[in-house]
Amino acid sequence: MVSIVAMLALGVTLVLVTSNVMQDQARRDGIALARSIESYATSSVPDQAFTVGVLSPAERAEVSEQVEGFRDLRSLRLWTVDGTLLYDSNDATTGFPDGDRLDAATRQREPDAEVVTEVRGSEVGGTESTLLSVYVPVQHDGVVVGAADVMLDYQATTDAVASATRTVTLVVAGGLALLWLLLFRTVWNASRRLQSSALENARLALLDSLTGLPNRRMLADRLERALADAHAGGTTVGLALLDVDRFKDINDSLGHDRGDELLEQVAHRLRDALRHDDMVARLGGDEFAILLPDVGTVADAEAAARRVRQLFVPPFMLGDLALHVDTSIGVACLPDHAEDASSLMRMADVAMYTAKTHRLGVSVYSPEEDDSSPARLVLLGDLHRALGVDDELELHYQPKIDLRTGRTVGLEALMRWRHPTRGMLPPDLFVPLAEQSGLIHDLTRYALRACVAQLAVWSRTGEPVPVAVNLSAHDVTSHGVVDVIEDLLDRHEVPSALLEVEITETALVSDPSRVVPVLARLGDMGVRVSIDDFGIGNTSISQLRDLPVHGLKIDRLFVADLATRGGSSSVVVVKAMVDLAHSFGLQVVAEGVEDEVVVDALRRLTVDQAQGYLYSPAVPADRLRPEDLPRPTADSGTRHAVTSVTRESGVSPQGARPSDR
Repeated sequence: MVSIVAMLALGVTLVLVTSNVMQDQARRDGIALARSIESYATSSVPDQAFTVGVLSPAERAEVSEQVEGFRDLRSLRLWTVDGTLLYDSNDATTGFPDGDRLDAATRQREPDAEVVTEVRGSEVGGTESTLLSVYVPVQHDGVVVGAADVMLDYQATTDAVASATRTVTLVVAGGLALLWLLLFRTVWNASRRLQSSALENARLALLDSLTGLPNRRMLADRLERALADAHAGGTTVGLALLDVDRFKDINDSLGHDRGDELLEQVAHRLRDALRHDDMVARLGGDEFAILLPDVGTVADAEAAARRVRQLFVPPFMLGDLALHVDTSIGVACLPDHAEDASSLMRMADVAMYTAKTHRLGVSVYSPEEDDSSPARLVLLGDLHRALGVDDELELHYQPKIDLRTGRTVGLEALMRWRHPTRGMLPPDLFVPLAEQSGLIHDLTRYALRACVAQLAVWSRTGEPVPVAVNLSAHDVTSHGVVDVIEDLLDRHEVPSALLEVEITETALVSDPSRVVPVLARLGDMGVRVSIDDFGIGNTSISQLRDLPVHGLKIDRLFVADLATRGGSSSVVVVKAMVDLAHSFGLQVVAEGVEDEVVVDALRRLTVDQAQGYLYSPAVPADRLRPEDLPRPTADSGTRHAVTSVTRESGVSPQGARPSDR
């Protein structure tokens, strides 16, 4: 209705404007004709005639002759300034002008036009015609001496304007109607598409895009309704949290596409094995939740979880690969363990962590085990405390091997947390918390202090060992970390050539304008700089050429692919990386090497160095073998000093790598 009213208003406006324009133009044309008639009529009138107010019969006849050829002229009268009739084409000898119009024309020296209606005959059988009356000022030698009252037949013009107005009205009405129909159709279709899209988006907002399972949001809604029903009916609600054991290793070894395929198959098995009223949801990553709205007892919930775990006994077929996967499941129930949805979710998470930590497979929530749960606030408090304790955080070292000689040419430092009650914690449990809470800076500085101090010990024993530290992306955007490194090297009297820092490629690409100056300053100090996790950050060739770096590490994802897809596209990718790095004079290190097949492939691809579980896991400094403590040579020792505290070591916030075995 609004659009129709708007269209009507627009149409009326267009018709009115067009009609007025045509009427104005017709009036201007009539005035122009009246001027012409006045010019012809007064050309033969003597100047003194307007002064004395008298024309001779001959002069009248001549005026009549001059205007005889104007077909639209109905009558012509000449008036003096004071209103004396000088000439009348109808042979009248007396009369009175329209005083106001005569005065206006003679005073303003501009024609005064007016449309009038003429009625002829009686009121019953008479006719009406439209005339245009124009008072045109008569000037002699620039002086207005009178006015010509020109009466023109205006009926044809009026009819033409009316006809044109009707035509315009029809055209405008038809055009606007057609336009409205087109717009209505367009808007209607767009509205239907938007409504359909909105409904689809609303549906997708509640579903996981990969597996099609309900997501965390939908689970929360169903959980709240199930709890409300349980409170009203006195029933028990069970919640089981499940994640795939060693999924990160599977994902990194086989590739993300195979990891996604595995998750889809897990979702399919879970969905087909549950009751109609039960609900399985994907919370993210490899974590799933199973809601049991009316489970009976805690024992029934545990039994259901064990049945779910049996679904993982048959292997998952990923292409031609039969993959055996295990899972850890935590179970919590309401009202036995919690009173609300948030607490129930946390209790199930605690139980799942217990199952994973103690390798129980299935674990029901127990208050005695809650101290071992990875609750964020508890773990954060412990991490704050650990940073002030000397014997909890420690660095382990993993050798780096020269692929040409087979000799150890350096070490990489990896962080571990020896928790007083929870034992040795892998970095995946505390590094993300450090990144999100801001403790990553303290963690990085702790690693730098421990590493440089260890370098000083080895230097005093005559065995200076090149060791490596990966700076977090949060640190390399500020020159403060350079000051810290410079102060540590000076205080412990450690040569800067024994320290190399690594930065993940993703951190470098994210903010090169702030990172590059920091790396350049480190290079000027003599500290070598390398790019870690190369191949996943989209560094351009021009960037790599201009960066102040001396080496790069190929991301373990590409290295692992050499074992599973050797000779395929992964070989081409790694070869391209190696050739590019060597063309810029950079040294290439492969990480995550775990079998001889990969080593042979790396040698063929002319990779310089390798590290991984095949050679040695990361071990404390006092457990390094003598062959892992080489004396640096001018060619390799001081040239390969690297300290890397990454997500593998527990510090790098970007380009995360799984912990070594």
